[in-house]
Amino acid sequence: MKSFDVIIVGAGPAGGHCARQLAGSGIPVLLVEQHQTFEANNFSSAATPMETLAQFELPESVVGSFWNQLVILSTHVRKQWKSSEVLGAVLNFAKLREFLAGEVTKQGGEVWLGHRYLSHSSQDGETVVRLKPHGKEPIAVRTRVLVDATGAARSLIYPRRQQRPDFFTGIGIEYLIQVDDSTYQSCAETLRFFLGRHWMPQGYSWIFPMTPNLLKVGAARYYSQHQIVQDNYPAIKQSIELLIKDYLHIDEYHRLETHGSNLYYSSGLQDIYYRDNLIAIGDAVSAVNFLGGEGIRHGMASAQIASEYIQEYLGDRFSDFAAYQTHLHQKFKPSWDISERAAKKVYLDYSDRRIDQGLAYLGSLELSEVIDVLFYYRFEKITKGVGRILRRKLTGFWQEIRQRLGLSSRIS
Repeated sequence: MKSFDVIIVGAGPAGGHCARQLAGSGIPVLLVEQHQTFEANNFSSAATPMETLAQFELPESVVGSFWNQLVILSTHVRKQWKSSEVLGAVLNFAKLREFLAGEVTKQGGEVWLGHRYLSHSSQDGETVVRLKPHGKEPIAVRTRVLVDATGAARSLIYPRRQQRPDFFTGIGIEYLIQVDDSTYQSCAETLRFFLGRHWMPQGYSWIFPMTPNLLKVGAARYYSQHQIVQDNYPAIKQSIELLIKDYLHIDEYHRLETHGSNLYYSSGLQDIYYRDNLIAIGDAVSAVNFLGGEGIRHGMASAQIASEYIQEYLGDRFSDFAAYQTHLHQKFKPSWDISERAAKKVYLDYSDRRIDQGLAYLGSLELSEVIDVLFYYRFEKITKGVGRILRRKLTGFWQEIRQRLGLSSRIS
């Protein structure tokens, strides 16, 4: 029976980066992926700030396009911000995972595609993992540490569904469509987000550019009752079609791909992070921003932290992974709790009027402040927008009073 120090099940961004970090440290690691190719599960919209490429040493070859503009539309309001500098990238999800797996093998680790996880059990102080290679009989391998990187499925950390905590759930579906030059150019270098009942009740939708003439058009919905919109929700694919026909004004297009995934988010981050020598990373511990569904860089961040604790565990400096759970809570929980509350308000409580109002406040912010809110969850920046609007209104009010009184319009 073949043995490894670490076996990681799931070759998404979190699993791939964790394996890459461990292999780079000389640890015998096996990265297992149930799909036979990385194109088979290409489910992420993958927009991210530029910092992600530098932080995780990602090459330009994993980038579908770069962006320097943001556009947010609600039912009645449109706001736009533009920079002369590149602000971020839309990653090619399949190429990202393929790159990370290539780094693993380059540094001495192993990657097994087309191997489905079946079960694991303890045996002689180690863990025996049963895998099912595509078209072959099951096999068994040994490991000292087992990593659950199976995302929302959480296949290892919760082997039985009844063990799972209550999750807040959602679904995202995305089309990859081919468009003509003029349509593509109108969307190039821009992330577009859509909010409100007209576009997507109970969630949001988006249009992101990829390589020339390819656009990602998608929508995400959270499964909970809206406080105002009680029924007649359109199917999620209808919301995508609405973007294509009403916003892009396209009647005919070539759809190259349809993909999607579920989100199971543990409210208050109550996931189980470890059991004995089993540790969970990425979406398996809700390392995803609840407000925007962004998970790649957060999953990779959790994997990088996990790799450090795995090395400590293998060196007998830790007897369990309790410190890993504490570390992740310190990193994510304060922002995630606020993000969760904001998401539930925006997607499940607010009327179109409140969303329009909120976007108007956001529109008074500088681009750097909007980036801080959307990608770094510094929600205190929104209060600046409210203050600026109030100051403008107050200034206008006093100017009008002074003019009526025949005084100078200058306010000292």
